[in-house]
Amino acid sequence: MNAPDLSRLRPRLPSPLEPVADGRFTRRGLTLLLKREDLIHPDLPGNKWRKLALNLVAAGGRPVLTFGGAYSNHLRATAAAGRLLGFPTVGIVRGDELAGRPLNPSLARCAADGMRLEFVDRATYRAKNDPVVLAGLLERAPGDAYVVPEGGSNALAVRGCVELGRELAGAADAVAVACGTGGTLAGLAAGLRPGQRALGVPVLRGGFLGGEVRALQEAAFGGPRGDWTLDERFHGGGYARTSPALEAFARDFEERHGLAIERLYVAKMLYGLTVLAEEGAFPAGTRLAAVVTGAPDRAGGATAGPGGGPGPGSQSSSSSR
Repeated sequence: MNAPDLSRLRPRLPSPLEPVADGRFTRRGLTLLLKREDLIHPDLPGNKWRKLALNLVAAGGRPVLTFGGAYSNHLRATAAAGRLLGFPTVGIVRGDELAGRPLNPSLARCAADGMRLEFVDRATYRAKNDPVVLAGLLERAPGDAYVVPEGGSNALAVRGCVELGRELAGAADAVAVACGTGGTLAGLAAGLRPGQRALGVPVLRGGFLGGEVRALQEAAFGGPRGDWTLDERFHGGGYARTSPALEAFARDFEERHGLAIERLYVAKMLYGLTVLAEEGAFPAGTRLAAVVTGAPDRAGGATAGPGGGPGPGSQSSSSSR
């Protein structure tokens, strides 16, 4: 099969870099810039485009099998790519208890875009990278399916995110990005010039992400690349969790700048960057770029609440994982 022509989707590249006047930064002599990855493509926004592009070329039009939870933005982006480019998609969804329930807005969108949803128990999902387990899962996909890992993070995804760093070369001194699986940070750091640094803000607890980023750079480049660090303080309780303080910060940021803020990734990153600025972590004159990896869900679905399930009155994300 032939590789899909991604250019016909007309991605907005390079993504815009917009200055933001925010007193919490300017009074410390800092310049805040927003790297609007959310504007790359309406159905494959932000780091989803960066991480999927080279994988879709490698798939060459074959069916794509990938993985995610009930609110996975990665599943949604993959399903949309299949619809737009004309290849079959299969989503392995964590939690077989979901099979008999009505689909939530995220999974309903995947199904509407033609993705075949296969629900598996959590033990099987945890073992999905085991060759025997993966072989069994591949039996649920048509033909010679191409496998994209959970969150889309593999060596090709990391190489695809290098261009994000290159677009920021010379434009910022430090670049902050929210991290789910680490692929965007791994590529971003590799694309920056010497003297620039990348700051990752993990949205999951556990302190494991540094090892994941190093492993991804090893797979993509054969060794470490770029200057990057992680600040583990701003996960807000863990993946798909938010807090009243984070919600208040996001609403305030929206009111200040007229920009809708996705809660599960982007708000955590912006909150962390604001705290760091107030702590004096950056010298005066520093140009700070904040990567906006996604926008709030246009479908108006629910984000996860304190227990990881849907939260009342909140929005689901179209962002990093």
